[in-house]
Amino acid sequence: MKISRITLLLIASLSFSASAIAGDAVATVNGKPIKQSLFDFIVKDATDHGQKVDDNVRDVIMSKLISSELVLQEAQKAGIDKKPDFIAKEELTRRELLVNVYIQDFLRNHPVSDADIKAAYEKFKIELGDKEYNARHILLGTEAEAKDVIAQLSKGSDFSKIAKEKSIDPGSKEKGGDLGWFALGGMVKPFSEAVAKLQKGKSSTDPVQTQFGWHVIKLDDMRELKAPAFDKVKDNLQKQLAQRQLEKMLTDLRAKATVVDNTKPAAKK
Repeated sequence: MKISRITLLLIASLSFSASAIAGDAVATVNGKPIKQSLFDFIVKDATDHGQKVDDNVRDVIMSKLISSELVLQEAQKAGIDKKPDFIAKEELTRRELLVNVYIQDFLRNHPVSDADIKAAYEKFKIELGDKEYNARHILLGTEAEAKDVIAQLSKGSDFSKIAKEKSIDPGSKEKGGDLGWFALGGMVKPFSEAVAKLQKGKSSTDPVQTQFGWHVIKLDDMRELKAPAFDKVKDNLQKQLAQRQLEKMLTDLRAKATVVDNTKPAAKK
């Protein structure tokens, strides 16, 4: 039987909450009650996750609750619940549980509409473009080094050989700088703009700077690109939009909050 992570967290902490009254007990272990409401929640949680809860599953749930209660009582006897590390972990677990449940409620109350997903798809198609490119590059640490490589290439030096010798990009260095096929939307803007201006078989005559360093780029080939069907990317777009909603929610909360970080030195007046 599979039980969700939230349910397991509740099982692990079941006796650290207020004691159940006798009438609310689904069982007692050494005289200590296990709450009926906790048992009912686990049954509901399993059902909500698509599991058929029959008598056998109920027996498994009851067995897990009793086993965890037995171990929990021993842990309490050993004073583990009084140790600072445990208290900190318990607090972190409660914080994580509250945050996760709040996020689930937030997303449920702020669903991403089909119209928003379709608009995101149209934007995605525009950013993707109608062509994809096969290019290679030599990544260097300074503009001077990039200009030196361009000078060598203008004299007929082999692009792949120089890439293997001098490029600092570990992902493409051993492949002669080969980046494979890509859409311009998948690259940082200065790089994609430079690729779009190149003719097939030509390399850049000026160094291209990005946050990664200085690039010398050669365009090997290009071809038509057809965007994936809406149904193929719908789920990913929905997740991206939901993530943006969460990020905006957090940004808004920070903007309204007064935060004092005592790990940082006080600002000088």
